[in-house]
Amino acid sequence: MALVTNFFAGANSGDGFQNLFSEIVDLENTYDFIVLKGGPGVGKNTFMRELGRTMEQAGMAVEYLWCSGDPDSLDGVVIPELRCAMVDGTSPHVIEPRYPAAVDRYVNLGEFYDLTAAKAAAEEVKARTHAYQDAYVRAYHCLKAARQVELDAVAAVRKTYDAEHMDRRVSGIIARELRAKGGEAGKTTQRFLGSVTHKGYIWRFDSVDALCPKVYEFADNWELAGASLARLHGTAVEKGWDTIVCVSPEDPARIEHLLIPSLGLAFVTSHPHMDYGKKPYRRIRLETVTELEGRARLRFQCRMVSLLREEAVGALKEAKQNHDALEAIYNPYVDFDGVRAIAALEAGRLLSYL
Repeated sequence: MALVTNFFAGANSGDGFQNLFSEIVDLENTYDFIVLKGGPGVGKNTFMRELGRTMEQAGMAVEYLWCSGDPDSLDGVVIPELRCAMVDGTSPHVIEPRYPAAVDRYVNLGEFYDLTAAKAAAEEVKARTHAYQDAYVRAYHCLKAARQVELDAVAAVRKTYDAEHMDRRVSGIIARELRAKGGEAGKTTQRFLGSVTHKGYIWRFDSVDALCPKVYEFADNWELAGASLARLHGTAVEKGWDTIVCVSPEDPARIEHLLIPSLGLAFVTSHPHMDYGKKPYRRIRLETVTELEGRARLRFQCRMVSLLREEAVGALKEAKQNHDALEAIYNPYVDFDGVRAIAALEAGRLLSYL
């Protein structure tokens, strides 16, 4: 059975849309990178699903990159064995080829629109587009307010965090788990493991389990594990291991999850809105090395954060409803047989690279 993993390349946050699309592949070591163009409802998700399914049937590992706006739709597909990938290159993650045709190239699905029919629906398209965009603005306002409250609570807890104690524990983990591989330094791939979406929080811990049977869980309600994970990551890379670093949607400079597939080893962070949900190899509770003060205030702040993020989810639901309505306008005017035909053509091209 083909290995299938699931991540995100974009995420919603208090700073708006967080974008890791430039990290999807290393273009210096990629053979073929398809950048899909075309607007709503034109079949980009259909195209990527068709190619992903074909590659799975051929027995190749496939990495699916899901959309934070709609976690049931794809933003990209990566086929590592072929050094190939495809991605939705439209807003809010516009991508332009760096090495046109030689490495990255356009596939324009917009040619499958019925232009005459689409232009007849212009006013309805404009109204739904504006409503969709306005809902995202409201969602990001709520997420920003939630993040400001959250940062205040995190700063208060960090004052009593015993970082030296945790550093000693990490030293023990490094001694047990991170043997030297030798050779060059390891390579790092960045992803999001999930995001807040119109369905609430979605986290793809299934990918952790697919790649890494041994999991250390940092139970961390207050963003304390970042320094420990950064140290583990730095050591792994220095010792020659390739890693997948899953960064925080709210702070992409902070690591939340570290996967080292060649060692079958992962370090994940969990908290009430990001629950690993399985029995780990080891669980490390970071609250045991803090002395929480002002608990009533912290509980109030946590409640405020939850309420504000619930409002954000409501706005994301409204955005999704308007985006669905927008796609419904276009769908009757799209030649999906043509989309599937070009998907089959491109799948054959990719398989020819074997």
